[in-house]
Amino acid sequence: MKKIFVLSFSTLALITLTACEPKRGSEKWCKKMDEIPKGEWSLNDAGDYTKHCVFKQKPEEE
Repeated sequence: MKKIFVLSFSTLALITLTACEPKRGSEKWCKKMDEIPKGEWSLNDAGDYTKHCVFKQKPEEE
């Protein structure tokens, strides 16, 4: 029973934290990325930052 509780709590925490993330390519996301050291970025992060924050392309609607 304790394992089920821990697993449920962990899943809920992950969903909650993911829901608070700004949309990739948004102005808030660009500001957040400015605070993260460039060495910690993934290749996708660097490409999206360049596309959306440097060249100012609007993020695609999902």
